[in-house]
Amino acid sequence: MSKRQLCIGLSLSATWMKGAGWRRPDSGVEQLYSSELYVRLAQRAEQAKLDFVFKPDALLLRAAALDHSPGFGGLDPTLLMTAIARETSRIGLVTTMSTMFYPPYIAARQLQSLHWLSNGRAGWNMVTALDGADNFSATPLPASEARYAQAEEFAEVVGKLWSSFPHEALLLDRSKGKFADSSLITAIEHSGEHFSVKGPLNVPAHAAGAPPLFQAGASERGRSFAAATADAVFAAAPDRAAGTELRADLRRRARQLGRDPDAVRVLPGMHFILGRTRSEAQELYQEAHAHLGAELRYAALHSLLGLDIRGWPLDQRITGELLAASQQPAPPVRSQTHADLLHRYIHTEQPTVQELLNRPEVTASGHWMVVGTVEDAAREIGLWHEAGALDGLIALPGGSLQSLDLLLDELIPMLAEQGLFRHEYAGTTLRAHLGMA
Repeated sequence: MSKRQLCIGLSLSATWMKGAGWRRPDSGVEQLYSSELYVRLAQRAEQAKLDFVFKPDALLLRAAALDHSPGFGGLDPTLLMTAIARETSRIGLVTTMSTMFYPPYIAARQLQSLHWLSNGRAGWNMVTALDGADNFSATPLPASEARYAQAEEFAEVVGKLWSSFPHEALLLDRSKGKFADSSLITAIEHSGEHFSVKGPLNVPAHAAGAPPLFQAGASERGRSFAAATADAVFAAAPDRAAGTELRADLRRRARQLGRDPDAVRVLPGMHFILGRTRSEAQELYQEAHAHLGAELRYAALHSLLGLDIRGWPLDQRITGELLAASQQPAPPVRSQTHADLLHRYIHTEQPTVQELLNRPEVTASGHWMVVGTVEDAAREIGLWHEAGALDGLIALPGGSLQSLDLLLDELIPMLAEQGLFRHEYAGTTLRAHLGMA
């Protein structure tokens, strides 16, 4: 069990608008491409003393989806966080940048700029790839191993750039006419397999220290990358067993690399639909997933497992042996992480076809799903905490914005009363919120 208080962030992806949720009168869909909606949510999260808000990203538009839903398009996360920085004062601001599509100098500069504009509250979600590679090159996206190799060098270059103009070099001595000590500013002269960058960065480091690094890969290669570089890991863990295994593995890897295991915080996504009663929450859940008919679920399973179970009895159990014998050629896996989670679930639980079709990896995004009352959610979080399955969580509101209201107004204060979360901020920077030196 973690002895630290939980680290809690709020995703600003409009997860409550999934399916027909955007049609609800309280969805805020009219402000989907305006800063007003996200600023308001960030301010409410700050009032609840959350550690940070986080904006995932996608670099494509699935136009066909727009006939019936908002799809996955959205505002540039770094620009959005800059707007939020002006309207908040304490909450952390975690943006997303891909190590495949951004030059490292631009990434280092934008992140350090956000750090200054927010007075030390910036964080970077490092992703090795985002949907939309063909918007940048006709060359196919490299395999996972090559992407992570590039990501490692990318992170190294960004770190060097942040150190190339240290905060100590910024003197601002009016009496002596000394703006900075140029002897402390150095070119990085980086020449590697993927990048050649001279430096130094033209923005000085902030006094708060470097922006914390977040990462979301859960594959074998992704775990190694996270254990070596990340301060926090956004985890897709649909159940406590998956969270416990991932956290224990990342801590083991970090220890082997000479890092303090507590330095790698595991934050599973918690997709939650809350109601005043359990029946109200269940109704919201059914509404949110009504668009996922049987055919879409069968297709999702096929894309993840290469398993076509159309026509199979719903009460038939699927074992690891049956899966191996029945797999067929399938399209490229849309998420290897979710496929691995389903494989593990089948091998350990031998689920029925119906149970498999209802899994969050199929109906949602592979995240931990909580449907019920505030008390139900608090109990679940406590169980995960006791099991050592998390160091915190990323809140993904579903069903309607009522879920978020209940989280911020009732669930967070309940966790604070239980000693699992803070009552007040102890610092003003994201590093302080995360307990980093």
